[in-house]
Amino acid sequence: MTTIAPPTKIHGRWRQLSLLGGAMLVDSTEASLVSALFPVIRQALGLSLGALGVLTAASKIVGVFTGPFWVWVAERWSRRGVLVVATGLWGAWGIAAGFSQNFAQLLVFYTILAAGYAAANPVITEIIGDLFDSSSRGKAVGLVYGAIALVTAVLGPVKGQLSNLDDGWRWGLWGLGAFNILLGLAIWAFYRDPGRGAAEEQLAGLSAETRAALGKLTWARAVALLRIPSFAILLGSRLLSGHLLIGTFGVVFLVDVYGFSTAVASIVLLPFGVGYFLGNLLGGLLGDVAVRRSPRYGLVAVLQAAQFAFAVVAFFGTQVGYGSIAVFGVFFALMGAMQGVNPGINRPLVMAVTLPELRGAAFAIYISIFEAVAWALFSLGAGFLGDLIGLRSVFLWVLVVLMVVNGLFLTLLYRPYARDAARVQEELQARRIRSAGL
Repeated sequence: MTTIAPPTKIHGRWRQLSLLGGAMLVDSTEASLVSALFPVIRQALGLSLGALGVLTAASKIVGVFTGPFWVWVAERWSRRGVLVVATGLWGAWGIAAGFSQNFAQLLVFYTILAAGYAAANPVITEIIGDLFDSSSRGKAVGLVYGAIALVTAVLGPVKGQLSNLDDGWRWGLWGLGAFNILLGLAIWAFYRDPGRGAAEEQLAGLSAETRAALGKLTWARAVALLRIPSFAILLGSRLLSGHLLIGTFGVVFLVDVYGFSTAVASIVLLPFGVGYFLGNLLGGLLGDVAVRRSPRYGLVAVLQAAQFAFAVVAFFGTQVGYGSIAVFGVFFALMGAMQGVNPGINRPLVMAVTLPELRGAAFAIYISIFEAVAWALFSLGAGFLGDLIGLRSVFLWVLVVLMVVNGLFLTLLYRPYARDAARVQEELQARRIRSAGL
């Protein structure tokens, strides 16, 4: 007979979260480094604006295939092992990218690098759901994404100053690769996996083996994720998330549209990152409060409001010329804050409507496939359309109009979310009862 203990907090969960945050920082830094330094990469290698779209799209498209692959490997082998290899030792490809002599070499090495980093978001987000229960997941997600944003923001101006050095972009890639390798060794030495479902109240006290026996992952169950109405709506919303473009093309936008130098334009990365950090914290706190105050509608309402707020700020922050980088910095901080609200809301939403063993697959679909496809489409479109009609017009349609459409689309989530979340809780309770017979 299996004894079920009262719910307990996972020992050392904040320490484990800090290691996971470091691994996710790798993925964020890799993307922002190339976008921030693209003006000098473009000059050094003789590229067009469309090349940034190709680089970004390639890095996201490869994740469509390798993200689910890494989740499958983590299921069959070890989540810890995947993080050590894919987000740590894989940094050797970043060092190789720093030696690129032409665009073809940079594209190949950068794409291979991104293929490994694609493991970070789905695997780590799944683990966060196993470290923290539903009442604290928003805060945990907000903190880890916020810390990443803050570090990225602090590094933003530093990355911009690399443009003043000969081959500064190469030193950035070399440094990133070396950091990744050291991080992989730290995860190997200090990270301990809590096991799937460890933070669920109904499964508290059960061994990892018992939890695994109660919820085995099969291909049929993974495919069934697409039949969860709330999850399908969240996937559709991800394809409409035009705010993803600001992180990739923000600096280039200020250089091309308003005539700032790369070093000056990169200054906005600091307020953007600080805003994103504060937005992450705010989103996480609002998410946890929303769950307690209105379990049925709270999270959905906060997520919807964030889309509308971003559209308003983006209009005034990109369509009006102020002539001062300080003013643009204020608007980039506000855009960062509105965008930062999202992870602390949408990740817990996905966790709430999926069972523990399905969350890795869910985040592989949500982040590695749909978010990556959206990012790739926006980046490719912005790169090529930017050459044709200008980035200012592109930003109006993607950051403003599309975000309003996204907010309206999320209205569809109100009715099915409460029903889907209740089904998950009912199944977990049924497993608690069945565990008595194991």
